[in-house]
Amino acid sequence: MKIQGRMFFWLSIFVLVMAVVYGVWSKEPAGTTALFLAFGLCIMIGFYLGFTARRVDAGAQDDKEADVADGAGELGFFSPHSWQPLSLAVGGALAFLGIAVGWWLLYFSAPLIAVGLFGWVFEYYRGENRTQ
Repeated sequence: MKIQGRMFFWLSIFVLVMAVVYGVWSKEPAGTTALFLAFGLCIMIGFYLGFTARRVDAGAQDDKEADVADGAGELGFFSPHSWQPLSLAVGGALAFLGIAVGWWLLYFSAPLIAVGLFGWVFEYYRGENRTQ
């Protein structure tokens, strides 16, 4: 993770330089703002990866002498199946459709989003997945 953190820090420096050059050269506020926001996103991701790399064991990607096989194995736990993203997607689609059609549609989308979010957070606290 150290390598990825450094890559994002260097990318953020590049994006910052390009944002300044673009802003001075074009004097166009929308693109300049977008580049400065991209700089902020790169800094946040790089900080997170660097912060996390100090707290976890070094991975195979951090070792210069590592082989491809050294990175094999279990990487973590991933949910095998879940219906909650479907509820969130339908609720989100209705919410965004409510902006175009009418705000009254948010009354139908908010409960779908709440049920999907609540179900996703507490998915492994009850039911068949409780023991995982």
